[in-house]
Amino acid sequence: MNQSYEKIMALTKDVEKMLKDYILMQPDILAASVNINELNNIPQGDVPGERVEIKEKQVMKTGLLFQETAKALIPLLSKNTYKRAVITICGGSGVGKTGIASIFAHYFKCAGVGCYILSGDNYPHRIPKYNDAERLWVFREGGIQGMVEDGVYTEENFDIINKWQKEDEDANPAHLNDAVWFASYLNGGRKALEAYLGTEKEIAFNEVGSIVSAFKDGAKDIWLRRMGREETELWYEKVDFRDTNILLIEWTHGNSDYYKGVDFPILLNSTPRETLAYRKSRNRDGQTDSAFTTLVLEIEQEMLHRQAKKAKLILSKSGQLLSYDEYCKIMEEGGM
Repeated sequence: MNQSYEKIMALTKDVEKMLKDYILMQPDILAASVNINELNNIPQGDVPGERVEIKEKQVMKTGLLFQETAKALIPLLSKNTYKRAVITICGGSGVGKTGIASIFAHYFKCAGVGCYILSGDNYPHRIPKYNDAERLWVFREGGIQGMVEDGVYTEENFDIINKWQKEDEDANPAHLNDAVWFASYLNGGRKALEAYLGTEKEIAFNEVGSIVSAFKDGAKDIWLRRMGREETELWYEKVDFRDTNILLIEWTHGNSDYYKGVDFPILLNSTPRETLAYRKSRNRDGQTDSAFTTLVLEIEQEMLHRQAKKAKLILSKSGQLLSYDEYCKIMEEGGM
C-alpha cells in the first residue's frame, strides 16, 4: 500500500517563516483569537461520522502546546525537501486527543501551513464490535490455558469460570478472595491480552508506516483507509496532499514502536485516578466500567507509560507541561 506514487515538486514556499511569524502570538492570544462555536464546525479527523465537542480548556491547552510544537517543527521542516513533518497526539481515554488535534490543524491553517489529521482508529484489522469480541476471546483463551499450565484446571473450576464468563464477570479480581486458583486464569488472560493490545495482531501498523513514509517522501496523493462500525463499512480514499505540510496522527498508539517516522510525539497524559474519574463521570449513574474494560484500560495506560520517554512534549490533564521526571513522579502519585 502506498509504495508507488507521483511526487510533488520541492517546495519553495517559506513555511518556516510563516510558522515563525504566527507563533509570536502568546498562548492566551491564540486562545482569544478563536471562537468555540466556530471550532465545533472545523474538520475533526477522518473517522467516518465521528465528532466531539471542543471545550474552552482544550483551546488553552492547545495554545500552549502549539507554540512549543511550532518552534520545534521549524528546523524539522527545513530538513525535509518537501517541507513536511509528522507529529502525533497520543494519550489514553478521555484526554481530549480529537479536540486538541482539531484545534492544532486550525492553527496551522491560520498560519498558512497545510495540515491533515489522520485518525489511527481507522487502522485496526477488525471493526469495533469484532475487535472487542477478539480482545475478550484472547483474554479468555489465555485464561483457560493459564489454568491448564498451572495445574488448576478441573471440571469444577471450569464450571465456575464458565458461569462468570456468562455473567461478564470473569475478569473481576474480587473473585480472588474466594478462589485462590483464579489467579491462574486472571494472569494467563492478562498476559495473552498484553500480547495482543496495541500490537500488529490488532492494528495495521504497516499501513500507517507506509503513509508516513510516502508523505515525507513527497507523495502527491496517498490512499487512506476508512472504517465504520459495520461489516460493509471499509473503503479507501485517495487524498490530495499537494498543499499539506503537516501530517498530524491523532491516536492512542501514535507513539508506538510498531511504526517509524514520527518527528514530534506529544503525550496528553492522564493518571490512572484521573482516567477512572473520567470514565465514571461519563457512565450512567456514575457506575464504573466492567472489570474487563478496566483491565483493557490498565494495559493501554501501561503501554503509554512505557512509550512516554519518547514524547517531545508531555501535558498533564490539568494543562501543565511536564518534564519526563515530573511525569514519572505524578504517575507514581496518581496510582501507576
